[in-house]
Amino acid sequence: MNISHLKSGIDFNQPGKEMYQLMSELYPICRSITGNGVRETLGKIKRIVPIEVHEVASGTKVFDWTVPKEWNIKDAYVKNSKGEKIINFKKSSLHILNYSVPIQKKVSLRELKEHLFTLPEHPDWIPYRTSYYSENWGFCISHNQFIKLEEDTYEVCIDSSLGKGHLTYGEYYIKGEIPDEVLISTHICHPSLCNDNLSGIVLATSLAKYLSQASLRYSHRFLFIPGTIGSITWLCLNEPKVSKIKHGLVVVCVGDSGGFTYKKTRQRDADIDKVVAHVLKHSNNDFEIIDFFPYGYDERQYCSPGFDLPVGCLMRTPHGQFPEYHTSADNLDFVKPENLAISFSTYLAVLNILGNNKKYLNQNPKCEPQLGKRGLYHKIGGHDDSKAFQLAMLWVLNLSDGKNSLMDISERAKLEFDLIKEVADTLAKHGLLKEFVG
Repeated sequence: MNISHLKSGIDFNQPGKEMYQLMSELYPICRSITGNGVRETLGKIKRIVPIEVHEVASGTKVFDWTVPKEWNIKDAYVKNSKGEKIINFKKSSLHILNYSVPIQKKVSLRELKEHLFTLPEHPDWIPYRTSYYSENWGFCISHNQFIKLEEDTYEVCIDSSLGKGHLTYGEYYIKGEIPDEVLISTHICHPSLCNDNLSGIVLATSLAKYLSQASLRYSHRFLFIPGTIGSITWLCLNEPKVSKIKHGLVVVCVGDSGGFTYKKTRQRDADIDKVVAHVLKHSNNDFEIIDFFPYGYDERQYCSPGFDLPVGCLMRTPHGQFPEYHTSADNLDFVKPENLAISFSTYLAVLNILGNNKKYLNQNPKCEPQLGKRGLYHKIGGHDDSKAFQLAMLWVLNLSDGKNSLMDISERAKLEFDLIKEVADTLAKHGLLKEFVG
């Protein structure tokens, strides 16, 4: 079964429900760029897809960076003088400043406020803040809670550890007919945030699960990595493999209800750029295609000038452009199974074209072949859209010169790729086309 058959046989509501269920399981876990939260997350993914888990020691040099110390947390809270926990990490992993150093002390309200982070513009939401590369401690709370704090002596406890350990990431490789690869990369370092980026994690997991059941032309490599330092580490340790990556996508923010946004590769006109644009153009969804810029997610590492890989980023609403971004409002109510299902279908459509975008040679190139004696007019007559099918046949025959791919033909003919692919298969069965390998 190839991706085309897989795509046509799926009820996309099912993977939508599966992805949302996995998201619900992963939501409470406190993840970071290192630590047991990442391991627990990868462990749950491994129940679905047999990923290989890698550990890279703290202090390892990776290009201009160094793998950081490992951070873990058991508990964190702030108590008032009555012994009441007014801030409780166990109620939300967002309450802690991610990578906070351990602390046990009593502080005044003034000192406590120096370590509190809020969102005045959204006073009921808890912000998400980090301090990965600068040792600090702190808590994130709603602004409404902040303004109600009274003069008091507060007990602060952060039961965390920061020391030598490992950076952990997951990798899953599906061998295809050829060693050239499609890379699917998603970041796993955020705590209880659904769209950014539990949605990316569950979609990549679901894609890996379903693609493992298919016969693939390209090999596919899935990376579940901490943002920035994870892609830098993988690229550094796997540099000899990088040349095999011919197409790639960074998966993020795919669970909200906004239209799709595709951020192009640094190359701007790579095959992946053309394929995603084609899929979005022929979908029923709103979309925008934006140019590459050296800020955002891990595409900026894959697209750094020393690698310049053809890796784009396919998302819904971009980071920072939805109010819920990096706040407690990015929760299980914000992401919907049906949105995940549509995103899954869109990604699968992209991978389907990549895997089937071949070039052919017309085996009867001098004038049009007589289609009637081959029974192809009968085929046309029985097709749901006979005029479109007939036109597609003529386009495929005319442009199959070993130079144009099926998607090139699809774009020029202004016809959907699936129709062009179906026509090419039909013509090949009748000996009128032969796959071009060159």
